[in-house]
Order: sequence, then structure tokens, then C-alpha cells
Amino acid sequence: MAAWVTLSRAARLIGVPRGALQRDVAEGRLASNDGLVSLEDLGRLYPQWRAEDSGAFERTAKLREEAFGRRVQERVLPSQEVLAQRLFVQSRELADLRKHLARYHELVVATRERVGGLAASVAGVSAAELGRLGDAIDAGLAEALATEPADELTIMDDALKIVSAQVTIRPSGRVFFVEGRDSLLQAGLKAGLKLAYGCGNGTCGLCKARVVAGEVVRTLPCDYRLSDAERLQGHTLLCAHSAGSGEIVIETLEAQGPGEIPEQEVEVRVRGVTPMAPDTLLVHLQTPRGSRLRFLAGQSATLFGSAGGVDAQATWPIASCPCDDRNLHFHVARDSADALATLFFDGALPGGTSLRLWGPSGDFVLADGGRPVAFVACDLGYAPIRSLVEHAIAVDAAPSMSLDWLTLRSDGPYQANQCRAWAAAFDGFRYASHTAADTRSGARSLVATMAGALPLARHDVYVAGPGAFVEEAGSALVGAGVPPDRLRASVV
Repeated sequence: MAAWVTLSRAARLIGVPRGALQRDVAEGRLASNDGLVSLEDLGRLYPQWRAEDSGAFERTAKLREEAFGRRVQERVLPSQEVLAQRLFVQSRELADLRKHLARYHELVVATRERVGGLAASVAGVSAAELGRLGDAIDAGLAEALATEPADELTIMDDALKIVSAQVTIRPSGRVFFVEGRDSLLQAGLKAGLKLAYGCGNGTCGLCKARVVAGEVVRTLPCDYRLSDAERLQGHTLLCAHSAGSGEIVIETLEAQGPGEIPEQEVEVRVRGVTPMAPDTLLVHLQTPRGSRLRFLAGQSATLFGSAGGVDAQATWPIASCPCDDRNLHFHVARDSADALATLFFDGALPGGTSLRLWGPSGDFVLADGGRPVAFVACDLGYAPIRSLVEHAIAVDAAPSMSLDWLTLRSDGPYQANQCRAWAAAFDGFRYASHTAADTRSGARSLVATMAGALPLARHDVYVAGPGAFVEEAGSALVGAGVPPDRLRASVV
């Protein structure tokens, strides 16, 4: 019997983007049943697949550290306790399967013996007919017990469940994978899901969810106590547990938009201030472990700081992905009218300095639609766009993506290498940089280039930058065929 897996799991097995398999299904090359595909059909469609080429295991550890050795092992493999639990569950499933097969074997053998015993007692049935029936049973049993060549995709899928458990969320149906030593909450956030949570350390209980199928294993101590009724119903804390079996199903609600993300006040510390260009800084802030900032990609935060008797505040877009809710990045331009930016450029807020953060704010967030996405940025409008791009990549939100970045400032596209890396790493990702001396003519020229490269009427488009640029680009995009309800803008 052919094994069936989700599109997400199938994509990881054979090393292709999930969007490629979605196109295979939509165009009739790959059969799908309730969102599942057969490994047998998958192997026929991709006969060139080889286990050693798939990269399935390599992708379980997108290492950011430069050192290997023990760090690699810690990122790739779950903890010993989690690994032992998943192996135990899979071994138990194998034992149950063997027990069922043994019982079926005994049933078939007993049926064969009864057929042989009926030869002299069944009226109207010849001994030859009973003999042929017995032979058919013997042949069927021999075929069922015969050793067949191993299906590499099925073997790979079983092995992958040990190091990379699959989690399905109900009622949304979204799928993500738990890798390395991540908790269920950490893995879900890294996958771009809008899960509810508060402290992230087992204290508040906001990440409570019900386990519908599969098993979980606790990986962190927690102070929050579930009631007896909740435990009986299968509730658990996502922040303190990991997947204890290769596949689990949990029931929890996800935020549907900015209105469901509460505003929070968090004390943060300056982790680092790094020049990205002569007039642009990367400000890296870090939250306490127990007070992470819950936000959506594309949103902003207001920061309050003081130094040398100067109290300052500013609202800046968050340039990092919500998948890492402790480490917040902001792109800050030199601006004499921005007192907080001036403090950073003057070195008055060095590493270790405490700031107060209030947020998130704004509704410049990614919409659910499954359509191609085009991002348009001007100067530091790239900051919220970067957050959106990282989120879109994490959730595989679009079949294709495009990024056009216009720079009017002398700093130029200060993270052009990152944009080129996205285009090189992901199929269907287009990147183009533009320069101009005039905001409005630069916006019109950029849109004209986009219109020549993309069928804009099919896209969701996100525009961020100075007010004049957003106004001119938005008007030109609608004129080029972008439906107004698919155009989102943010003035930065």
C-alpha cells in the first residue's frame, strides 16, 4: 500500500519548493487527496530523486553559527530525551504493525486449513475447485510475505520523522516541522505561524493548546499548572514541550490580523549598533527571555530612550522576522530631526543600554491569498519589506516573489547582498535595484520596469518608503493593472 504524506513533507523529501508541488497538483501531474500526495506517485513524477541528493537532512539545520562540531549536533538533532521518545513511539508503531501482520497470517493459514477440510463435505463443489481456492490463498499469502525492493522515499520519510517531526494545526490545517531542540512554540514561530503566546517560558499559559493526535514530551520546567480537566482533554503548553512522535496534530487558534495582537510594553537592551552604510545603522535590541515581543511581520514599534539629559522616542519599522521574537532589528537613518536616531549615531546608547519599547503597531502585514507577491521599497522602506520577505519565505506564502528597491539617498541599497542571496537561493524570486535623483520620476520608472517584467494584475503588492514615493508608486501601480484592494502601503 502506498504511503501518503503532506505536500510540505513531500517537498522536504525530494528537495523541491512546496510551490512546485502545488503547481504539479494544479496542473494534473500529481494526484492529491485531501492535501496528501502518494509517495509512489511522487517517485514516478520525480524519478531523478536520490536520497543523497535531496538535502532533506541538511535543511533540518540552517545553521547560523560559524563553528561546527557540537553546535552542529545540537542544531540538527533533538535532545536525547526527545529523540528517545520519538524512537520509542516509532518502535511501538512497528511492533503493533508486526502483531497485526502475525494475526492476519494466522487467519489466512487457518482459512487455508478449513478450505482443505471442506473437500469431502461441501455439496456441489468439486475437490478441484476447492484445490484451486486453496492455491489462490497460498499464492496471495506468498505474495504478501514476499520481500520487495525498499521504497527509498518511504524509508526517508520514516527516518525524517525522527529528526524533524511534523505538526499539523487545526482548524487552519497549517503544517510546520519541529527541528533540533526547538519547542513546539519556537518551531511554529520560526515557520511564520501567528500562534498565541506571552512569556515563552511556561509561566503565563497563553500558549496552551490541545493535542489531538500524537505525543508530546516536556523539555522545559513550567510554573503554569493545567487543571485536571485540561489535562484529561489533552491540553499542553507549546513553549515547554516538543514533539514526542514523528507526527502530531494540535488544536489552537492563530491570530488573523494585527487587531488580534495585543500591544505590549517591554524593557529591551541594546545588543549591538552596527553601521550598514555611512548614514544607516543596524540597531539590534534584545528582549528578556520572559518578555518577548509578539508581533507580525511588517509592523512597527515605538522606542523610548534617554542619555545626557535628552529624552527621546521614535517609531520605527521592525526589520526582523517574528520567528525570532527576542532579537529585534531596526534600520536607523541619520536624521537631525530624530532625537533617538541622533543618540545612536553619537554613541550615547551603547551595548547594554536599557530602552523601553511599546508595540507593535501598524497593519502593513502579509495577506493570505496564495498569489504572487511583489515588494516595492524606497530607501529605508526596505526595513519593513525585509521583515515581510523573511516571513513570506518562512511560510511559503507565495508561488513567486519580486523585490524592487529604489534608493534616493547616497547610502544606496545597503543590504543588496542579502537581496541577491534571496534571488540566488529561491526559485521564483526576482530582485532589481534602482537609483534616481527625483522621488516621483524614480517611482514611475520603477513601476514601468516592474510592469515589463511581471503580470502585475495577478500580484499582491506591498509598497514602503517616503510619503511622496508611496503616493506616486501606488498611483502608477494601479494604472499598471494592480487591483486597489491588493495594494498595501506604508510610509516610512
